[in-house]
Amino acid sequence: MDATLIWKTVLIGVVEGLTEFLPVSSTGHIILAESVMGFEGPPGKVFEIVIQLGAILAVCLLYWRKLWATATGVVARDPTSLRFSLAVIVAFLPAAVIGVALHKYIKTVLFDPKVVAVSLIVGGIAILVIEKYAQRPRIKSLDDMDWKTALYIGFCQSLAMIPGVSRAGSTIMGARVFRVDRATAAEFSFFLAMPTMIGATVYDLYKNWSTLDWHGSGIIALGFFTAFLCALVVVKPFVRFISRHGFGVFAWYRIALGALALALLVMH
Repeated sequence: MDATLIWKTVLIGVVEGLTEFLPVSSTGHIILAESVMGFEGPPGKVFEIVIQLGAILAVCLLYWRKLWATATGVVARDPTSLRFSLAVIVAFLPAAVIGVALHKYIKTVLFDPKVVAVSLIVGGIAILVIEKYAQRPRIKSLDDMDWKTALYIGFCQSLAMIPGVSRAGSTIMGARVFRVDRATAAEFSFFLAMPTMIGATVYDLYKNWSTLDWHGSGIIALGFFTAFLCALVVVKPFVRFISRHGFGVFAWYRIALGALALALLVMH
């Protein structure tokens, strides 16, 4: 394993871990970063698939108390735990159904740097508009999330199948439209990411099994561990930051990055 490949792998892992749960599109960042650096992982996209699990593991660790309380509450038929579990399941379904139906089209047509650049810009503008006109929150904790609001958020999450839109961004902003406060919107997005990303990973592995190459296991493990550590560091400060300052900084970052990427791609 040469030094250049190591630092490129670490950088991609850092990008995944830092951006997976921010409203800036981790997939878009990885597509752009791999394009700029000329990074090529093992065939079959196994690297990109597995490092997402590193970020998910970090959130599971950070929120293990809520996960455990919900699991034991469901067993005990606790109404609050049952309502929260139902909300996550209902929110997961739209992306699961649409993702299976459009998987091939999304992977073959939309995974393009120009699509990412435009999506970053459009998404940034959408965040600014939603933040400006969002109504006073009516849902201020995860336990208050009802299944109808969760279903609306789930349909918003489906937009994130377009690279550059951002799964976190679409779910958080969707929640804001339906009057969920910032911190609760972000945390619900984290919990929704667990079944969504695990399901997407399993489906990707299934669809690409014949072309997967695990011989670069050292590279895969390094990317996984780097993504895990970075997500572990960024999630809690992100919730504190957006509770106080909102999402405007992420919107302007998206617009600037998208414009820069589009300019470079056009010139290239």
